[in-house]
Amino acid sequence: MILIGIGGGTGSGKTTVARRIVQSLGEERCAILPMDNYYKDMSHLPLEERRKMNYDHPDVIEHQLLVEHVRRLLRGETVRIPTYDFVTYTRKFETIEFAPKQVILIEGIFALYYEELRRLYELSIYVDAESDIRFIRRLMRDINERGRSVESVVNQYLGTVKPMHDAYVEPTKRYADIIVPKGGYNDRAIEVVVNYITKKLEREA
Repeated sequence: MILIGIGGGTGSGKTTVARRIVQSLGEERCAILPMDNYYKDMSHLPLEERRKMNYDHPDVIEHQLLVEHVRRLLRGETVRIPTYDFVTYTRKFETIEFAPKQVILIEGIFALYYEELRRLYELSIYVDAESDIRFIRRLMRDINERGRSVESVVNQYLGTVKPMHDAYVEPTKRYADIIVPKGGYNDRAIEVVVNYITKKLEREA
């Protein structure tokens, strides 16, 4: 099994890059394990307090559970990954069955942050994009998919997203084997990654 970490700032195009890799390799061989599913459950807090939490700090990810699941996948075991409700900031009751594949892509803003995970990667990728492009993408996503208001998204971006990106996400670029500028629309960079994975799979066959 080949484990690949795909990190980068919010709205940088990480998910697009991951999906294009899956599209190239085929779903029978490759799957995405989203780090967003591993946000900690905040149901013990009142809703107003949940809204004030800093969700752009690495401590809000239950990364030890993610590491445990990854290690089980590497042993060939199927796991049940959590799901998260970004409207209520709580973990859902439902879980998703996730089976081992030849290639697993771990995608999230902190995918390259935790050393325990980095040690397991065959390849580390940092997806880069200009800050204004990332903000616009985040704004549209949070309004359309997470029921947020423009004001709340802007306040969160200025209050926590940007400073946390500068402190914890941008520095992980130094751990990347490959930096993909222009996000998911960099055809040549994605082709390089896919060729690397394909050759690796051929050698392991």
